[in-house]
This record gives sequence, structure tokens and C-alpha cells, in this order.
Amino acid sequence: MTRSQRPVDRDVDPRPAPSWAGVDATESDLGEPAVSPSWRGDVSVGVDAWTQRSEPSARSGGAEGAAGADGASRSFGEARSSGRRGSRARGGSEGRRQGRSRSSAGQPPPDRAALGPEADPESVARTILLDQLTGRARSRKELGDKLAQREVPDEIATALLDRFEEVGLIDDEAFARLWVSSRGAGGGGSKSLARRALSQELRRKGVDDEVARTVLDEIDPDDEEQAARELVRKKLRSLSRVDDVTATRRLVGMLARKGYGSGLAFSVVKQELAASGRDEPDPLD
Repeated sequence: MTRSQRPVDRDVDPRPAPSWAGVDATESDLGEPAVSPSWRGDVSVGVDAWTQRSEPSARSGGAEGAAGADGASRSFGEARSSGRRGSRARGGSEGRRQGRSRSSAGQPPPDRAALGPEADPESVARTILLDQLTGRARSRKELGDKLAQREVPDEIATALLDRFEEVGLIDDEAFARLWVSSRGAGGGGSKSLARRALSQELRRKGVDDEVARTVLDEIDPDDEEQAARELVRKKLRSLSRVDDVTATRRLVGMLARKGYGSGLAFSVVKQELAASGRDEPDPLD
């Protein structure tokens, strides 16, 4: 019997070997290459390979793949929603900026002719000086400090101050007299300050020492003593519950802060305590 006349074994599949099947190096008894499939020894793997289904690893990893796909889908959805929120926020801020730009762009430019020419620095400085002198008298130093604060050039400020002084609008001596009369003891001022305290205040206001001395010499010493007595009598009303030593210390300290000398202060306090029925102790005790 020739090879072509050999009976076909019904147990052997006459179809050609699939591409996934391995080929053995030896031939079978029928003289054809022996088929060595990759699933030999595992029937389920062989069935899967024959029917061209997915590999076992694909079946076992299906659940994990589905979970990964589900997570990726959720992540993609969250990314899209956050992207939409970010786009809306950016769009809102950009819209507001564009709206402001359109509103500002829609306004016409200022009419410089209607605004008039720029103010002259000298005119501005003159207005400042007049405004400062409207309420009360001021020293030259006070007015100069105000012009410097408003950034008026030094040469313009000096020229205007000189001019105001020439016409009598600035007068440090007159300013000093008004200051002493309103705060000093001789003029019945509300503060009843003595010469020493008034001298310090005038120096801070920029009044020349010679001018201040001339004005302060006009204070009558008797008026100053009387002012000290009035201060002590007024303060004694609130010292009724303290002893004489404490009262004396507080009264003398008050007069010293107002510029009265220690000799005058102790003399006035002693006399007023005696007049009120209280004896003032010896300050040396």
C-alpha cells in the first residue's frame, strides 16, 4: 500500500496544524510532522487555544482590568468636572476684567481745557499760608513746616514767608504774646503756666529766645503767684482724704510741672494749707 493509499486515521485531524501549534523535530508514524501544541498537558488551555479564546491570564486578570477601567473612567470624569469648574472660574475672572476694561475704555478722556491750567506752585503755597493763618496766629517756623510737608520748593517757601512777614501777616512777637496770654499765669490763661514752662513752649514753636524773653518779662510776678494760689486751692478739694505730707508732695509737684520754682511752690502750698486748717510739715523732715 502506497503512502497515498494509506487509510486515514479518524482520530487524527486532517486539517493543517494551526499557527499556534508547535512542530516536533521528529515525524509521526504516518510520516507527517508531529504536532506539539503549546497547551499539551492542560486540557482547558488547549481548548481555549483551539477555540482562539483569550489566554488564561486574560481571564484571571479580567476583574482587575474592569476595576482599573472603572477607576480610570471615574478619574477621567473627575478631571473633566474639575476642568469645567476651573474654566468657569477663569472665564468669570477674565469676564470681569474685560468688563472693567470695556467700562474704562468707554469713558471719554478728561477734558484738560475744562480742568484749566496746572496750578502755580507759588499760588498753591500762598493758599496754604492763608488757610493756616485763618484759625489762629502761627509762628514762622510752624508755617514753614507746613509748606515743607506739602512739598513746596524751599525757594518759593522762603520768598513767601518773607513777604508775609513784611506785610505783618507773620509776626513771632505778636504770636508769643497771644500764646502767653492764652496759656500763661499773667494773662489769666486756662493752663496758668509759669515763665519757665511758657519759655519751653515758645522755643518748640520756633520763636527766637530774645523775642520770647521780651514777652515773658511782661508777666507780673504777683500775677504769677496769684495763679499758683488758685491752682493749689483747686487741687486741695480733691486731697481732703490724704495726710499733709502726701498733699504737700502732690501740690508742689503739680506747680513744678507747670513751671513754678520750688521756692514759690513751697511758700504758696504752706500758706494755703494753713489757711485751709491743715499744717504743712517742714520739707527737710
